Amino acid sequence: QIHLVESGGGLVQSGGSLRLSCEASGHALDYHSVGWFRQIPGKEYEGVSCISASGGNTNYADSVKGRFTISRDNAKNAIYLEMSSLKPEDTGLYYCAAVYLKIATIQSMCSKREVNYWGQGTQVTVSS
Repeated sequence: QIHLVESGGGLVQSGGSLRLSCEASGHALDYHSVGWFRQIPGKEYEGVSCISASGGNTNYADSVKGRFTISRDNAKNAIYLEMSSLKPEDTGLYYCAAVYLKIATIQSMCSKREVNYWGQGTQVTVSS
């Protein structure tokens, strides 16, 4: 089993930046695609960004493309999401997630939420 814990959320002014982190325990993430999802109040649950097991391929939602960057450090068993140019509409609960690479592509992971493991979420609030 893989346990995921997010951190780095908080309150930031519109236009500001935040860096979210997700640390995994219980099992290495080497053979897993990982990603970030968010639940924005009043909006559809969204796959924000996903990255392949090797880190060679990434996927971004249109709403965050050009503003967010996903990365991973397999040596640290961690996932990161660099967020810049934040907007009030980015406010929500952000979750990291993982799926065994043989089960789903990063595209289907992000678009269809084909995920095996979820974190508890970290709150991101962007003020106007």
